[in-house]
Amino acid sequence: MKILQKICFVLVLTMFLSSCSTMTKVDSRDCFKDWDIDDCRVKAEQGNDQAQYVLGQMYAIGKQVPQDYKESLKWHKLAAEQGNVEYQHILGVMYHKGQGVPQNFKEAVKWYRKSAEQGYSPSHYLLGVMYHNGTGVPKDYVMTLMYWNLASVNKGNNRYNLEKKMTLSQIKKAQELSIEWIRKRNNTSVIPIHIHEVISSNRILSNVDEK
Repeated sequence: MKILQKICFVLVLTMFLSSCSTMTKVDSRDCFKDWDIDDCRVKAEQGNDQAQYVLGQMYAIGKQVPQDYKESLKWHKLAAEQGNVEYQHILGVMYHKGQGVPQNFKEAVKWYRKSAEQGYSPSHYLLGVMYHNGTGVPKDYVMTLMYWNLASVNKGNNRYNLEKKMTLSQIKKAQELSIEWIRKRNNTSVIPIHIHEVISSNRILSNVDEK
């Protein structure tokens, strides 16, 4: 009888350990590594901005959930509202291109601007594009050049074709706005020489007469 009890105990223990092992494997699935919907939802509802973004992506492409653009927008906005520059930029792109949401240039500008104000170069560039094309904002070459100057400081960008369309006074104004923005952003009155060089225009340096 005792031997039978021991055998039963061992069997029960083995089944319990096996069950625990299986539960551990399930519980160990991760939102970021495995795109696990349950883990993502828990973390997203707890306010994790990365999980909110991933959940938004999952709804956008229909991964582990039915495709739902309304839910996708909801989670993308929650992520962006927490201040992450990349998520703000991505939300701007969604509105700009009409990806999963009705195209809305003003909303695109709003989110690009939030990201750009934190110094995110891709948003500087796309804000410049919006001003260049007059989408979501009035067409303004000065503001275009200002934002493209700021993009150049961080990543590099060709502005010379735009400058050909502008007067020297417009170019100078854009440079002044760029430098003012950098001073406010960095809380300093000193602008490093290399930044001045990036922002400087070839037209001004070569003293081309203003048309």
